[in-house]
Amino acid sequence: MPVEKHSFRDRAAVGRFPTVTFGFEEDAEEEEKEGSEENDAEKGNACQRWLRKVCPCCYPTPNEDDVTDTLVTGIDDLDKENEANGGKPETGGASELDELLLKVQSIDLMKDKSGETRTEHHTNLYQSDNFIIRRGQNFKMWISLSRPFNPNTDKLHLELKTGPVPTVSKKTHVIIPLVEELQDDRWEAAIVKQDDKRIMLSVNSSPTAVIGRYQLIVETDCANGQAVSTHDPANDIYILFNPWCEGDPVFMDSEDERQEYVLNDIGRIYYGTQYQIGERTWNYGQFDDGILAACLFVLEKSGTPASGWSDPVNVVRVISAMTNSPDDRGVLEGNWSGDYSLGTSPTVWSGSVEILKEYHKNNGTPVKYGQCWAFAGVVTTVARCLGIPTRTVTNFSSAHDTDVSLTTDVYLDENLEPIDYLNTDSIWNFHVWNDCWMARPDLPAGNGGWQAVDATPQETSQGTFCCGPASLAAIRYGQVFLKHDTPFVFAEVNSDKIYWQKNIDGTFSKIYSEKKTMGHFISTKAVGSDERNDITHLYKHPEGSEAERIAVETACSYGSKAEAYSPPTAQDVSVEVTMKGKGPEMGGDAELSIVLRNSSSEQRTVHLHSQVAVMYYTGVHKATVRKDNTDVDLLPNEEKILEWSLVYKDYKDQLIDQAALMMTLSGRVRETQQVVATQFSFRLRTPDLVIKPIGKAVVGEKMAVEISFTNPLPQRYRQPCLSVSDGAFRPHPARTEEITGFIGLQAAHAGSRCDRHHCGGEKKQRRSIVIQN
Repeated sequence: MPVEKHSFRDRAAVGRFPTVTFGFEEDAEEEEKEGSEENDAEKGNACQRWLRKVCPCCYPTPNEDDVTDTLVTGIDDLDKENEANGGKPETGGASELDELLLKVQSIDLMKDKSGETRTEHHTNLYQSDNFIIRRGQNFKMWISLSRPFNPNTDKLHLELKTGPVPTVSKKTHVIIPLVEELQDDRWEAAIVKQDDKRIMLSVNSSPTAVIGRYQLIVETDCANGQAVSTHDPANDIYILFNPWCEGDPVFMDSEDERQEYVLNDIGRIYYGTQYQIGERTWNYGQFDDGILAACLFVLEKSGTPASGWSDPVNVVRVISAMTNSPDDRGVLEGNWSGDYSLGTSPTVWSGSVEILKEYHKNNGTPVKYGQCWAFAGVVTTVARCLGIPTRTVTNFSSAHDTDVSLTTDVYLDENLEPIDYLNTDSIWNFHVWNDCWMARPDLPAGNGGWQAVDATPQETSQGTFCCGPASLAAIRYGQVFLKHDTPFVFAEVNSDKIYWQKNIDGTFSKIYSEKKTMGHFISTKAVGSDERNDITHLYKHPEGSEAERIAVETACSYGSKAEAYSPPTAQDVSVEVTMKGKGPEMGGDAELSIVLRNSSSEQRTVHLHSQVAVMYYTGVHKATVRKDNTDVDLLPNEEKILEWSLVYKDYKDQLIDQAALMMTLSGRVRETQQVVATQFSFRLRTPDLVIKPIGKAVVGEKMAVEISFTNPLPQRYRQPCLSVSDGAFRPHPARTEEITGFIGLQAAHAGSRCDRHHCGGEKKQRRSIVIQN
């Protein structure tokens, strides 16, 4: 059959069809001569031999050792020709076509932890060999091709996909074009170096990209067709928020604060009461091996669309919801009952790593158990791991408003006795939550910066147990109409306590309003040191100032009991409770002072009622251990101090976690019918643990420490248990003489027994422990 002739205009089709020849008679004759002289191993069709002759560098002789993982796409005519041949592909067609395509042989992301990219992106601390970068920054990569790249005829672009259904319009499917010159704030790539068949790309990422794990593929296009590289999980790209990038909403301009709130993996969490502030070390461990995977698993487990993960407001809201378990089987199951036999006592945890790893390992089964500091510790770990500046915050005397009244309501009967079933609002001795740093373009200007986020399940927000992010600026000025959950956080730190008395007809009348009660010594770890930083001024104006009163009145006008709020009235008798020194110790008598003041020029008689109750640290009542009634006479302008004490035998059988108690004082002035009232929370201090290194402490080597404590009880401890976290012991190179760490003392008082560890043995006051740094 004679060879079909083509015009010169048809030469553009050469190479697109595997069985087509040029059709020029002189070329055909030349090919026949060359074909008879070629070795059998070099046999091929005329097209291949001609291309090898014209450009041997681009179309070399096939080598059996050449391997490619590139997929060929877009060659519809090959299928059509196969159909014409009865459905059978022509022998040698696929391999012939492969030689004409531009194919990706390998990709090198240069992802070494100590490499330039991860160092510049501040991801070199992650104990992972994955390619971890921060959005809004440039990174480089090598691509090895099947032949040298020709910018005049060849095209190339990158594709990144994340989430279950990657979509271009939702930014979960990113197409990165190849350009000559890069521009900031957008996805683009440019060739910055070429070495034979290898090209180095410089890639810009968007500062608002969706964070998460992306699959990477490279698509090439040349005159002979398209080719797509096969996805290799080893080349997946992990993209995080970027506090170093001005275009990212989480940008923070202080390097010291970035080091503290993003890169520091050890912190302090405060607890106790406003008069007795304790602290514990918490191992956030956001860079530990497996933690990034666990944090992304938490986001995925939420079921929220990945398209929303570009906005830190959405992400911290998801983190808040997923850290607790009630409605979405999140990370931690809360338990305030005192019975932790089915899991781990909340006081035992000293870090987030074990909690997150257990949750990930068990495919999303909630970990038992947590309380507010554990929830907050986990939030700090997850947020910092994903790149959001975050700190753990403790509020002392923290209100829990259950009816959105923005007041803390105390209901009393006709005899001024508390009505327990109505007193659903409570005051926690301390409550721990988080501040996350971000811009708030969804709020009026001035509301960006620190945002309160609370993962402890207290009240629902839009049907889900989560809270925040609430702007601290909005909270400070009482702008509770701004989202998210600002009213709840405002009540925690600045609500007035309103006392209501039951009338004969069953109604209630407001009899007293107590101020300066909520939100004291709001604390977080200081930047660059282990000192406590008081940030109360960020949440509220100074107590009693005009600005503070305006904020309270503004907030309460939006509450559910706005009509019940009234301006303050003059009072001439006041009462307060004070405590000397650090307060009472476990096993001893609790001694307090009740101070009554008469500021009038006339005599006053006060009928004073007091009761003391054992409380959960959340402010929930457990048991009343003592009640007293007394009449106190006050001369004009007199101040009288009443000494009060609670003996050990009255409380020893009722104590629970945190050893918290609360005194409630209420009274009426006989002459004026004025009501006076206050509540005072305190705790019994547990013994301090003294940690003393034995010998010289050397980083990276084992060391021994002596841990000692004194039993303050008038009876013997029964099998106390010490819980030690390795991650909490990280001696600072500059001060190896001291070690800071948290050791949980499982036995809180006499009769305690550690059922979880079954440690057995007799009580020891000193114990040596070997710790691996």
